[in-house]
Formats: sequence, structure tokens, C-alpha cells
Amino acid sequence: MMTFCFTGIRSLPKLWKSNPYLSVGPGHSYFSLFLKDYCGIRNQQQWFSLKAVSPQNTKAVNLLIAKARYLRKGDEGSNNQVSSDSHLFAAGAAKKRSQMNTHREDHALPPVRNTIQLPTRPLNSEEWDKFKEDFKGKANFESWIISQMADCHSSIDVAKSLLAWVAAKNNGIVGYDLLVKYLYLCVFHKHISEVIDVYEIMKARYKRLEPGGYTLLIQGLIHSDRWKEALLLLEDIKKVMIPSKKNYNDCIEGALLHQDVNLAWNLYQELLGHNLIPMLKTLKAFFDFGKNIKDDQYSNKLLDILLYLRNNHLYPGESFAHSIKTWFESVPGEQWKGQFTTIQGSGQCSGCGKTIESIHLSPEEYEFLKEKIMRDVIDGGDQYKKTTPQELERFQNFVKCCPPFDIVIDGLNVAKTFPKARESQVLLHVVSQLAKQNLQLLVLGRKHMLTQHSRWRKDEMKKVQKQASCFFADNISADDPFLLYATLHSGNHCKFITKDLMRDHKACLHDAKTQRLFFKWQQGHQLAIINRLPGSKITFQRIPSYDTVVQTTGDSWHIPYDEDLLERYSYEVPTKWLCLHRKT
Repeated sequence: MMTFCFTGIRSLPKLWKSNPYLSVGPGHSYFSLFLKDYCGIRNQQQWFSLKAVSPQNTKAVNLLIAKARYLRKGDEGSNNQVSSDSHLFAAGAAKKRSQMNTHREDHALPPVRNTIQLPTRPLNSEEWDKFKEDFKGKANFESWIISQMADCHSSIDVAKSLLAWVAAKNNGIVGYDLLVKYLYLCVFHKHISEVIDVYEIMKARYKRLEPGGYTLLIQGLIHSDRWKEALLLLEDIKKVMIPSKKNYNDCIEGALLHQDVNLAWNLYQELLGHNLIPMLKTLKAFFDFGKNIKDDQYSNKLLDILLYLRNNHLYPGESFAHSIKTWFESVPGEQWKGQFTTIQGSGQCSGCGKTIESIHLSPEEYEFLKEKIMRDVIDGGDQYKKTTPQELERFQNFVKCCPPFDIVIDGLNVAKTFPKARESQVLLHVVSQLAKQNLQLLVLGRKHMLTQHSRWRKDEMKKVQKQASCFFADNISADDPFLLYATLHSGNHCKFITKDLMRDHKACLHDAKTQRLFFKWQQGHQLAIINRLPGSKITFQRIPSYDTVVQTTGDSWHIPYDEDLLERYSYEVPTKWLCLHRKT
């Protein structure tokens, strides 16, 4: 553990020179700062959990907090079905499915009442003493109250009065964490002169800071005429660790803000060289800077960013999409026109009528993915399957003796689609409906499904076995590896039915290319039951015919983007598109 104690920091009082409540009495004309065990990297997350949030995101953050604290309208007793216009992986579909679950008991957390009213003006020493007395039981009141202030973005003057009070009652000593949380407020409120004052103190007294302190200083300095000193802090970070993508984002933003374009691009390439995925706001900054610039080299770099989004399955947010549109339309002499639109079920753009890339894999992509799945998931994914090598071999021999399947059904998963109905009855309805289409079916299940039970009738299971090939694994086995094996073994035409989104199996694939191909294959092959109509007619969600990825034909671009405030899980894809085409 390393401990630093510094006294006589005469520059510090000017930080609060306008504060009438600063008086700390005789003998306390300076602050002493302690830094304990904060120079190491291992414990960097333990002392400072607050993350620097930009003012632009405050609305979104507050919305998320509100959602966590209060019962959302429409949650309770909702019987709405997921729209048939929305496929299994569409943005917001998972949220809708969760709202359909009327059996969930804890629809939301009970309201959390804020038991503290933070000061709205600076307090003097006596007032802070009284304030602390009202909150007995807090092990470290000072640290707790500054954290509350940071959470609520209290004014800097109030925070100053707190630090002055702490110094007065601790022989001029102010903890490092209090100072850094004060720095957070300075950065949040964009009080740049205050940021620079704190920076001067830290630069003079500490050889090295912890990552959170560096991040805040960089974020604050880039808006000042001393912005290049943020680059020196970036170099300090590099001495002990790879800087975060936020550190790079802030330095790139500072370079663009001060018209140093070459530096910005160099930092961007350095970021990519560390295999870091850039923040979308970083990429947006390049597009915002490029408006009305006639520079082919700069334009080509922006197009490379769009290809980076494509290759990494990244989606811009709504404001970023607007920046992309504005840049295209601003390029002198190019005559681009953009519009926000959707893609029809047929795969045609509703805006320009062009057909979007197919969701289906090429023969080469399919064979590549099949080989990877067989090796990494079926044979090497022991952590994600519960079966034995003997049972897997028995299943593989079973599949080889059958003709290629058209549809593979996760029997247990499908049977539980409608909780109020008998499992064997639901499974029989699905199999019977598909069998009428002369499809070659495989039902995967477990041995307990063949035992007579109120939820599993033998006569219904026998009818299932007459209409489909069936394989029943041991009760401790998982169905997913069998489902993947049978579907891929049958060929690129074969579909599968399950509600399982198979995120574990995707995680079993070790490289980004294979993961992207797996998700693309999954989108194009997974069927999901969405309703049971009168007369036991089962309806399935449509499988999209097009891929949700940034794409171009040279004279057109189609860019899927995230709508503001729409909750989209990582395994879902956007439903809104930016269509750009060059006028002829």
C-alpha cells in the first residue's frame, strides 16, 4: 500500500476563493490530501463507482432510473401478443415477450423513496454538523454525501462547502476520493477553470493517478486551450495499461474540436490497433466534423467507418444516423439524398425499392459455419451441454439413417409454448399441422415425455411418433446440441423451431466472423410460434428474408439504426433504416 500526505498546497484555496463558507479557522489555510492504495490497477473499481456521463445522455439515464424504480404502465396484466409484423430478433421483441408473461409476480420493484434532501446552497460548518447528525449510522458520511451529490449533479458551490467543512474538522485533510468526486461534478457542469485548478494540484503532487482520475481530467481538459495536455495523460495511462475506448474517444473529440484532424485519425487507428471497439459517439464526431468538407481522403475514411460498422455488426443510434445523412447530403457535388424508412417483408426498401442483401448464407459460408459448429459446439462445447459421448454417438448414427429433415423441433420447448394447455397436446398440434405440408420432421425430446402423466398422454405422443421421426434423449441431457447437429447436417434448407435464442452456443464460437455467421444463419432458419388461433391453428413468426447489416451498391447505402429509447437486446436487430442514394 502506498500513502502520500501532502501539505502546503497554497494553490488549492483559490479553487474556492468565491465561497463565503470556506473559512476553516486558524491553522487551516491549506488542504492536505491523502491517496491510499489508489495507485494500483487491481482495485480501480472499488473506490469510485461513478462513471462520467455526458450531459447529452442525462435524459436517457434518468429514464432508465425511472423505469427501475416505478411500475411501468401496461406491465401488469398485459395480454398483448408480439406483433406478427415483428420477427423473433427484431428490436424490442424481447421486451414485448416479457410483457406477455402474465405469470410473473414481481412486475416491478417497489417505489424507492429518496430519504435525503440534498442542500441546494452552500452550508457553513455548523450547518454541516447538523446535517451529519440527522444521518447517524453512515459509516463514512463525507464519502456517502459526496456520492449522493455526484449522483444528483449538485452544484459545485455546495460541494465546495462540503470539502471546506471536511478540511476544517480533519486538520486540513481531504480524502482523495472526495476530491475526485468533486472533479466529476466540475466535469459534468463543464466548469473548465475548476477542472484546470484540480489538474494543477494533482499534477504537482501525484506521479500517477488511478484510471478514473485520468479519465475525468482528460474529459475536462479537452474543452480548454490546454487540451493537448490530455494527450500527456493518455501517455501516462499507456505506461501501465491500455487506455480505455473512452480515453481515446475524449482525446479524438478534443483533436477534432481544435481542428487537428490528422491527430484524430491517428488516435482512431491506434484505438483499432488495440482491438478496441470505438464508441459510436467517436465515429459520429468524425461525420459531424466532415460536413461540407470537400476532401476525398477524408470521405474515404468515413466510408471505411461504415464498412467497419458492417463488418462488426454495429448499429448507429438515431442521432448518429442523422449525422451520417447530413454528411452525405453536404458533400459538395455528390448530390446524395437520404430518407428514414423500413424494409418490407419481401426484402425491398420502402424508400427506394432496392432489394436488401439476403439473410441466407452462401454455400461457402454455410460449410464454413457447419464445420465450426460441429467442432466448437457439438464436440468441444462440453460446458454448454449435458450429455454423454455415447448418447451423442447414438444420435449421430440415428440422424445418418434418416433422410434430410426439413424442420427440426425442440419438442420440450415447443410443448411449453402455451402454459395452460397440455404439453403433449400442444406438441401434437404443431407436428400435425406441419406434417400436412409433407415436410420431413424431427422431434427432439426427453425420455420422460413418453411416461404417462397428466401433462403427457401416451396416445398423443404415439400420434406424434407416427407423423415425425423422434429422438428421446436421457432426462439430464440438453436438446440444443442435438438440434444444431440435426439442422446443420440436413442442409441449408432445414429450419428449426424453438424459443431458445442459443446465446450460450454463440458464445462458444471463438471468433467474431463465426459468431456473425451463426447469428445470420440463426435469423434465417429459426421459427418461433407466436399464436394459436381457434381450431388449434398454429401461426409462426415470419423469417426475415434480408440481412440486417450496413450495405452499399456504390450509388446507394442502406444503414440499419437504433431508435432512441427503444430497448434492444444484444441478440436483436434494428427495424428502422437510413436509405441513401445518389441522384442521377
